[in-house]
Amino acid sequence: MVEIRTEIEIRATAARVWAILTDFAAHPQWNPFVRSISGRPAAGETLTVSVQPPGGKGMTFRPKVLIAEPGRELRWRGRLLLPGIFDGEHYFQIRESKPGIITFLHGEQFSGLLVPLARSGLESGTKAGFEAMNQALKKRAEEQD
Repeated sequence: MVEIRTEIEIRATAARVWAILTDFAAHPQWNPFVRSISGRPAAGETLTVSVQPPGGKGMTFRPKVLIAEPGRELRWRGRLLLPGIFDGEHYFQIRESKPGIITFLHGEQFSGLLVPLARSGLESGTKAGFEAMNQALKKRAEEQD
């Protein structure tokens, strides 16, 4: 298994960050990594997600939502072809650090037969994509309305 994990501190409430994260229609306006997302952020639902790491090739997949706890966590699992080939469990966690400040955890656990072959790309391009999204989310959440 390979895990990519990033985090960033955001001066905003958990409710504000959750609202931005789950406003799927607006992702193309601000998110440099998740270029589009559709579906409902609810456990058991299937999403359609298109991602593109910086300088990398875009990919669209249809993950199943595992957890959707407002203001706390959104987690989904996607697969390439069949289970056990290349699986990813992607997560966004929101934790209040101090009043009005949250820590945003963004990561993915990869498993399957092809993961060792993709390890360097995951640790560079995918991680860079997560970090770019984190910075864009921070900027959007900290903007005054």
